[in-house]
Amino acid sequence: MKVSSRIYIVGAGFAGRAIARELKEKEPEREIVAFLDDDREKIGSNWEGIPILGPVAGCIPLLKDSYNDEVIIACPSASRQQIKDIYTLLSKTDIGRIRILPTVSSIVTGDVHLVQARDIDPEDLLGRTPVSINLSDTLKNMKGKRVLITGAGGSIGSELCRQLLHAGAERIYLLGHGENSIYRLEKELRRLQAGGVGKDAIIVPVIGELQDRDYIFFILKRLKADFIFHTAAHKHVPMMEKNPIASISNNVFGTKNLVDAAEKAGTKRFILISTDKAVDPSCVYGASKKLAEMLVLDKKDCNCNYMVVRFGNVLGARGTIVPLFKEQILSGGPVTITHPDMTRFYMTIPEAVSLILKTAGDGLEGGLYMLDMGTPLRIEDMARQMIRFYGYSEDKIGIKYIGLREGEKLEEQLWDRKTEELSPSEEERVFRVSQKAGHYPPSGEILDKLRPICFLEESDSSSYRNRKQLRDCLTDYFPSVRNPDDEPEY
Repeated sequence: MKVSSRIYIVGAGFAGRAIARELKEKEPEREIVAFLDDDREKIGSNWEGIPILGPVAGCIPLLKDSYNDEVIIACPSASRQQIKDIYTLLSKTDIGRIRILPTVSSIVTGDVHLVQARDIDPEDLLGRTPVSINLSDTLKNMKGKRVLITGAGGSIGSELCRQLLHAGAERIYLLGHGENSIYRLEKELRRLQAGGVGKDAIIVPVIGELQDRDYIFFILKRLKADFIFHTAAHKHVPMMEKNPIASISNNVFGTKNLVDAAEKAGTKRFILISTDKAVDPSCVYGASKKLAEMLVLDKKDCNCNYMVVRFGNVLGARGTIVPLFKEQILSGGPVTITHPDMTRFYMTIPEAVSLILKTAGDGLEGGLYMLDMGTPLRIEDMARQMIRFYGYSEDKIGIKYIGLREGEKLEEQLWDRKTEELSPSEEERVFRVSQKAGHYPPSGEILDKLRPICFLEESDSSSYRNRKQLRDCLTDYFPSVRNPDDEPEY
C-alpha cells in the first residue's frame, strides 16, 4: 500500500490558508500536519483544526525521517533573504519535496491556487527581493479584451499569459512559430484553468511566422486583438553573431510586419519588449532590437498607442546563465564564467512581467519606458550561490573563466547617456526615456538598405545573404557594433 505524503505549510497567512483549504477539498487523503510560521501572535493557535507551530527554525526537528513528506512555502510577501533562510533550514532536513508559491499569486489579485505551487528553483533565492505590485486596478483595463502575445512560448511571453489569465481577458492568443513550445504552454494554461485560475478566458494557439507579411496582416485582421505584446525575438547573442542575417530578418522585419499590421487591424495598444542590449549595441542582436525600438517609436499620429518597454536580464529565462549553470553543476562542473568582473541587471520573470503590465495597462501614453532594475549583479556571485543551492562545494564543482564571447560586453547599460534622456513616469519604478534629436535617421532609410540583404530581390541579387555587407550597413548607423575583419561574405 502506497503511503500518502503529509504536508507542512510554511506561512499561516492568506496564501497558506488558501492552499490548505484547497488541499482539503481536492486531496483530502493527504494530511496537513501543521502550519509553520514566525508570527508570535499566530503560534500556538490553530486554523480549522490545523495547528500553527513556530518559529520555523524551532520546527525543523519535526521533519526528521520525513522522506515522503512535502513542504509548501506559502509566503508571497517574504523577502528574498527570508525565503533563502527558510530553504537553508529545510535543506538540512529529510523532507522529500519543497514547493513554493510564486509571488505572482499575490502580485496579481491575491487569488491563490494550489496548482500554482512549483518546485523551488535557484532563481527564487538569487538577486534582490521582488517588489510586490498591485495589478488589480491595472488589469481591469484588460478585462473583456482580446490580447495577442507573440513569442508566447518563451519565458516572458508564457509568464504574460499566466498573469493575463487573472485579468479576465476575453481571449488570449498564443502566437509562435515553434509548435512544441506553444503546445506545452497551452497545456499548462489549461491545467491552471482546471485548478481555478482564469477559467473563463478563451485560449487560442496560433502557429505563424512573423516574417510572412501577408499572413501577419491576414491573421491580425481576423483576431481583432485589443492589445499586442511583442516578445518574440531571436536573442542568443553568440548564436546571432554566427547568424546575423537571421537576427535582422526576424527581429527587425518581423517587427515591421507586426507594427504595420497592428495599425491596419485597429489594435488599441502595441507593446514591444526590448532589452538593455539595444543601448549602444555591440552585437547584431542589440542592433536588431534598437531598430525594432525605432520602428515602434516611429509610429505616430495613429489610433494605436505604440510603446516600448526596455529592461535587463530575467532570472531563469531560456538561453540565459541560470539554466546553463544548473546543467553544468548537475553534470559535475565546472561552471563556466566569461569574466570575473562581468555584471548584469536581473529581476525575476514575474516581477518583470508585472511591471510590463503596469506600464501597458495604466493609460501611459506611447513612447519608450525603462524598468528600474536595481543594482547589477556579479555573475560569479550568482554561480557560487547556485553551487551551494544544489548542495555542492565550490571546490568540488569548480569555476572556469573562458573569456568574453562574440558580441558580449563586460557590463550593460539600461539607457544611453549620449543619445537618451531619463525622466520619471507616472508609475513607480518605471522611467520614461526620451531620444535626443538628430542621432539616428528614420528607420525606413536603414531598412531599405537591409532589405535586399535579407530577402531576395531581382534588382539586387548580389546583396542577398551577404553577411559582410550587412555588418558594414549596421556599423554605418551603429558604430559600436562589432565588425570583424574576417567576416565572410556568405
